[in-house]
Amino acid sequence: MKRFTSLEARIDHAAHRVLDRLPASGLSGAVIEFLVFGLKQAWACLFGGAMLALIMGTRVVWPDDAWLARYDFVFLCALALQIAMLAFRLETFDEAKAILLFHIVGTCMELFKTAAGSWVYPEEAFFRIGGVPLFSGFMYASVGSYLARVSRIFDFRFTGYPPFWTSIALAVAVYVNFFSHHYVADARILIFAATGVLFARTWVHYRVFRFRHRMPLLLGWLLVALFIWFAENLATWSHAWLYPSQQGEWTPVGLSKLGSWYLLMIVSFVLVTMVNRPKPLDTSSSPQIDQARN
Repeated sequence: MKRFTSLEARIDHAAHRVLDRLPASGLSGAVIEFLVFGLKQAWACLFGGAMLALIMGTRVVWPDDAWLARYDFVFLCALALQIAMLAFRLETFDEAKAILLFHIVGTCMELFKTAAGSWVYPEEAFFRIGGVPLFSGFMYASVGSYLARVSRIFDFRFTGYPPFWTSIALAVAVYVNFFSHHYVADARILIFAATGVLFARTWVHYRVFRFRHRMPLLLGWLLVALFIWFAENLATWSHAWLYPSQQGEWTPVGLSKLGSWYLLMIVSFVLVTMVNRPKPLDTSSSPQIDQARN
């Protein structure tokens, strides 16, 4: 997979014309590296940020007597946004494949979880399957879009990555447990333990601007899960969906959900790697690998 789309390549070229003139070392160099990191992260969150803005914005301004249901408006906007990102080279077709997988996997889980009463969608919608409005698939797609884009933009490489089949098996176990714990004992503690055993030595190496940095993959998953937990609080406040404890009066989502999002990170990450396999770090490709990595 190419690191940049044609549009991103032009943006990158224009940015380098400015950034290459700036200091490369000391505090100024570190600040520049940090700012570029933030800008690239924001670019990777483009679809997810747009979805969250749609959900929150319509919660505030959508009229109760509108002829089009709020959920349907969000769905149609999300669909248009997805088409536009492909048309304007903001997303690759490989990323679109990963996002489609997220739609399928996420919708199946939504149908089961809403039927089991784990959460509800409190508003009406025309575009829905059972109790699940179709915009919900795009919320899972937001996670898939971010992971696919961030791994490409930051040129992820890995050391200590376990055999690929083990990550597939782990993701299947996580996904099955999302369903099976309603009927048998919850196996998430065992899954967390297996995750630690498999990925304890796995580092993700990523290029920001001038240097490659590195981070334990387990820590990276936790940081993304924490970010999604914050976004989930905003989404439930916006009545995108509600947990049983929030249906009388909205309350913040409990920290216990952070573990669920962490497990979802495992499934999400593996789905992305099924389209774009993890690449090993080539230490001969750059003399600056892992400088300033902390």
